[in-house]
Amino acid sequence: MPSIDAFADRLSSYLDNDQVNLVRRAYFYAEQAHDGQRRRSGEAYVTHPLAVANILADMHMDHQSLMAAMLHDVIEDTGIAKEALNAQFGETVAELVDGVSKLTQMNFETKAEAQAENFQKMAMAMARDIRVILVKLADRLHNMRTLEVLSGEKRRRIAKETLEIYAPIANRLGMHSMRVEFEDLGFKAMHPMRSERIRAAVRRARGNRKEIVNKIEESLTHCLAREGLEGEVLGREKHLYGIYQKMRGKRRAFNEIMDVYAFRIVVDKVDTCYRVLGAVHNLYKPLPGRFKDYIAIPKANGYQSLHTTLFGMHGVPIEIQIRTREMEEMANNGIAAHWLYKSNEEDQPKGTHARARQWVKGVLEMQQRAGNSLEFIESVKIDLFPDEVYVFTPKGRIMELPKGSTAVDFAYAVHTDVGNTCIACRINRRLAPLSEPLQSGATVEIVSAPGARPNPAWLNFVVTGKARTHIRHALKLQRRSESISLGERLLNKVLTGFDSHLDKLVPERVQAVLGEYRLEVIEDLLEDIGLGNRMAYVVARRLLASDGEQLPSAEGPLAIRGTEGLVLSYAKCCTPIPGDPIVGHLSAGKGMVVHLDSCRNIGEIRHNPEKCIQLSWAKDVVGEFNVELRIELEHQRGLIALLAGSVNAADGNIEKISMDERDGRISVVQLVVSVHDRIHLARVIKKLRALKGVMRITRVRA
Repeated sequence: MPSIDAFADRLSSYLDNDQVNLVRRAYFYAEQAHDGQRRRSGEAYVTHPLAVANILADMHMDHQSLMAAMLHDVIEDTGIAKEALNAQFGETVAELVDGVSKLTQMNFETKAEAQAENFQKMAMAMARDIRVILVKLADRLHNMRTLEVLSGEKRRRIAKETLEIYAPIANRLGMHSMRVEFEDLGFKAMHPMRSERIRAAVRRARGNRKEIVNKIEESLTHCLAREGLEGEVLGREKHLYGIYQKMRGKRRAFNEIMDVYAFRIVVDKVDTCYRVLGAVHNLYKPLPGRFKDYIAIPKANGYQSLHTTLFGMHGVPIEIQIRTREMEEMANNGIAAHWLYKSNEEDQPKGTHARARQWVKGVLEMQQRAGNSLEFIESVKIDLFPDEVYVFTPKGRIMELPKGSTAVDFAYAVHTDVGNTCIACRINRRLAPLSEPLQSGATVEIVSAPGARPNPAWLNFVVTGKARTHIRHALKLQRRSESISLGERLLNKVLTGFDSHLDKLVPERVQAVLGEYRLEVIEDLLEDIGLGNRMAYVVARRLLASDGEQLPSAEGPLAIRGTEGLVLSYAKCCTPIPGDPIVGHLSAGKGMVVHLDSCRNIGEIRHNPEKCIQLSWAKDVVGEFNVELRIELEHQRGLIALLAGSVNAADGNIEKISMDERDGRISVVQLVVSVHDRIHLARVIKKLRALKGVMRITRVRA
């Protein structure tokens, strides 16, 4: 580890003297603050902040980031307050240190929850100043380099967290070199044997391949010289974790992966990149479908390069990346390279920096919408997918989305309101299902309608964290408003039996009951009733404080309209439809489940006023309801078509059909039909009875 003097000499190559002196001051301050503290390895603690600053200096980070790196453990480990740092080094550095400080551990239910909570706080700090995450990544990198001194279990836990969160973040910010080191160190800590085996195999393969690599490199260099193009040809090593991932994910043998030879050609300007591409395509035949232009359309993390795969001598596949020096710097250091190329402070963030800001903004938005920290971290992990598809809006704007994204992901990427009110989509001007995965180059148009709401089924096929978080958030709000509405109707029904009403209740009494139940507002109580977590009958008795009275049953049953939404469902065991005598079973967390009056599943609780409530169908009930029919008929050709035709003629719709033969002559068909009510069902049955050979039709109930 270099001393502070050697470090200061390094910094003077790109920082001015005053800035270098500020970094020195921060080092001596940290040295004093950590005096007497030692790392697990036995070294003085200050070696760690110096090492973290060294990692940032490799990326040519600004002096404030380096000062924050020197001081990043001071607040937590030495009891020095943020205010003291503010007075000594200014507000910016104090804010950075505060953001990076290892976040105070709380007592959580699980380790996962603690990590998720910490990551959530990190996202908040990142939003204030993106340099926080760069210092945090450098801190984690030095900890990964010195993992050996920890116990096996702790090593594996830190490595897992690094592979799942820190490596993808480094990738998302375009920091290739750091991501590769994170992955290789994490892989070594998680699977030491596998890592060592692959390392030994790579060493052996490198020896055998040396001659071919030299030949290809030579022919590429000659090719550039012949065409009068300036460029540097570099061999590219595959990293261990990348090889392991390919072997596992693509189920390939080690030799298949190592048979591909990879090179990088670094040139001076963008124009030369395309000329070099033409030259190498003349030298060797390109592999169709394997050319990618990330210069014209950069990756989401700002990565730019031309990628092509060639058939080399003896049919050897050669992967080539062509880029400028600036792109090379961006590819290795990503967002950190922004500080190197930044000409002055007033510059508007552009390129990689703007993309990183955009991503952090999205992360923050997800954090505000997520129900809890675990849900949030799940969304972020989804969002850290490295593979992208590029699609166009109708006006020609390019949108980057993770691989496998659908029109719903696209709608939420455009705007939350577009996602929430989306009802259909056109892909390349044709109507397509919302669940269809998007392909790069497609033009996507969203059809929305005011008043439309997200569908819970979307959660089965969306892939972006933003879409998933917003759908969940909208469904929670929808469920809450529907629960409150149902809870109000249930409570008022009971109160009417006591000759009272919600509006007539004494406010003091309502507050007292809310206090008993540890709830803040009446809406929370109504939501609990609507979700079936509290019984309206019991709540009404508490509100009226009339324990001796019995509930009069003169008040009629509660009317069901069919538009209650997420808090009212129809039992699958007896499939009730409008016109059937019905009863409601209040199930905790699910709201109300509607059963037939005669359903055997609720026989035991049928007359318990705390569990069941008498229901009736409203006159204006709407919706479609499923009914199961069992049809016995003589076997004949085109049976299914005949049944479908009859149901269709009666304006019904077949949801499901299955058939089993009793013998060679008689068939039994199970048919699930959607109808509006009992009268509609009678019409469907009448049409089915008119078919030739039908012997018996029965409605299947529990």
